Amino acid sequence: MFLLRPLPILLATGGGYTGYRQYEKYRERELEKLGLEIPPKLAGHWEVALYKSVPTRLLSRAWGRLNQVELPHWLRRPVYSLYIWTFGVNMKEAAVEDLHHYRNLSEFFRRKLKPQARPVCGLHSVISPSDGKILNFGQVKNCEVEQVKGVTYSLESFLGPRTCTEDLPFSPATSCDSFKNQLVTREGNELYHCVIYLAPGDYHCFHSPTDWTVSHRRHFPAVGATNVGSIRIYFDQDLHTNSPRYSKGSYNDFSFVTHTNKEGVPMRKGEHLGEFNLGSTIVLIFEAPKDFNFQLKAGQKIRFGEPLGSL
Repeated sequence: MFLLRPLPILLATGGGYTGYRQYEKYRERELEKLGLEIPPKLAGHWEVALYKSVPTRLLSRAWGRLNQVELPHWLRRPVYSLYIWTFGVNMKEAAVEDLHHYRNLSEFFRRKLKPQARPVCGLHSVISPSDGKILNFGQVKNCEVEQVKGVTYSLESFLGPRTCTEDLPFSPATSCDSFKNQLVTREGNELYHCVIYLAPGDYHCFHSPTDWTVSHRRHFPAVGATNVGSIRIYFDQDLHTNSPRYSKGSYNDFSFVTHTNKEGVPMRKGEHLGEFNLGSTIVLIFEAPKDFNFQLKAGQKIRFGEPLGSL
């Protein structure tokens, strides 16, 4: 009798996808050596479906639980010292430098900084919400978000479909340009994007990049770097990421605009917004006037509070 075992199949498909992605990266490096331009790769439906078949959330939940295991007092210094050496962590800027203070890896990842360790630039309209590396930035073209974890996504695939409900201030889009235009609220503005990668050694809190108001939240349970135990938004107590109750590939919407709160949640530039457990990637998609200029270079390191661009 033939028994179908799901775990080996998931591991096989996941391993096959990982091998394929590594081959793609190798081929891209070889083309770069030859001085050839590499066209952006739009994720296909099969690629998205294959990625969804990998049990990433199961791995991330296991990693999250491991991070919350309290370490014996005598073991904390050697474990954290190895991590600091491996990922180049600068503990001089940590609010608490004593390694024995951090009971588990999760607390160490989410360590706070000393006051004034990250001064917020007041001269520019948009700042970096986190420490990290600039992977890509620019005006959104062809309704695509470029190079998120090595893959270019269509705008609709990345943000999810527009939903026509009373809670969401937009109507369904019928084309790519229509979808993009509905994201722009003021005539003459354009859509821009900026992708920031947080390495394991980076400061893991993220902040508001500008003055704005949060009116709506869409949660994709599968979004987040593999092995990130959880993502926390400080003002959103109802958000529970990486939970097994959500179906992978689904999303859920929540509106902060209510009958008693007509505007939403106001955020000031530089204000604490949330935190990651371990590394992750932040993708900013925002509208701004056509004369908005980024002051960045692809591949550069950036710290929270430093300018991304201005008018």
